[in-house]
Amino acid sequence: MRNTTKIVSLVFFLILLAGCTLHSENKSDKNEETVDILPRPDTDKAKESAAVAKSTFVDEMEYDEMMMHMVNGDTTGLWPVANDEYPLEGAILPFKRIVCYYGNLYSKNMGALGEYPPKEMWQMLKDEMAAWQAADPDTPVIPAIHYIAATAQIGAMKDNTYRMRMPEHQIDSALAIAKMEDALLFLDVQVGHSTVLKEAQALEKYLKMPHVHFGIDPEFSMKEGHVPGRKIGTFDAEDINIVTNYLAQLVKDNNLPPKILVVHRFTQGMVTNYQNIKLRPEVQIVMDMDGWGGPALKNNTYEQYIRKEPVQFTGFKIFYKNDIKPSPHRLMTPEEVMQLKPKPIYIQYQ
Repeated sequence: MRNTTKIVSLVFFLILLAGCTLHSENKSDKNEETVDILPRPDTDKAKESAAVAKSTFVDEMEYDEMMMHMVNGDTTGLWPVANDEYPLEGAILPFKRIVCYYGNLYSKNMGALGEYPPKEMWQMLKDEMAAWQAADPDTPVIPAIHYIAATAQIGAMKDNTYRMRMPEHQIDSALAIAKMEDALLFLDVQVGHSTVLKEAQALEKYLKMPHVHFGIDPEFSMKEGHVPGRKIGTFDAEDINIVTNYLAQLVKDNNLPPKILVVHRFTQGMVTNYQNIKLRPEVQIVMDMDGWGGPALKNNTYEQYIRKEPVQFTGFKIFYKNDIKPSPHRLMTPEEVMQLKPKPIYIQYQ
């Protein structure tokens, strides 16, 4: 009986030992299987989140290289403009130079866009684009048309705004012209006695389109109640911040690539408190030298109001007619404009 009991006890002990070993092995296997799906330490989580967030922005190295190319050896320390955040993925600037025609389809006097039939206009613009590409082979050139969607008026209009909004069928025509060459479309507003936010909101259905961007003209923003055209108007940094905040929200809400905002400028008073203009990853701001005249005058205007008061990117406007008045003034060549510091990344013809 004792021997039987010992045998039973020994068998029981071996079974118990085998069970403990099996349990231990199973537990070990479970740990090995779940290593890859267990939460990582907080530091790894942070790195993972940062990597995801970073992927929604442009390539930083490429961006920095193109920005330095745009700066063109400027040694003032003003350029490139310090910015805490890179633009969102899909940003056009500074990777490409925009060359565009400006105007209104109702007027032959407001620019090449309304002066020439679309096919002729596009052939002219393509010739200009080729010249800019040759002047700076390292920056690809893309086309755009810049359409004045709200024009300042010398009369008060029914709503006392001194501005006229273009009908949708005209804006649709501008869209169709841009589509002919897969071009960007800028919708520009001369607000008169209205506000830049109201005029942007009126164009919201178009601004939700990924290839449609925005332009504002301080010359016709009559904050002091003057009649447009009798005095040069103004926008403050606050006005620009209001509209970039609106555009940024459109980008976020509609999953759009960054919007470009073009701000025309040729006097000191047209843009006040420039240093308070806020930069956002969703919006790229171009300060466009909008003055006309001979090369010396245009260069000086660019130096005083664009280069010395840096915001983000720069533009340069060439007037086919006004730049050659009076004689012997002439149009500046792309090669001459490319000598400016920084190099304008947005070129507009009127």
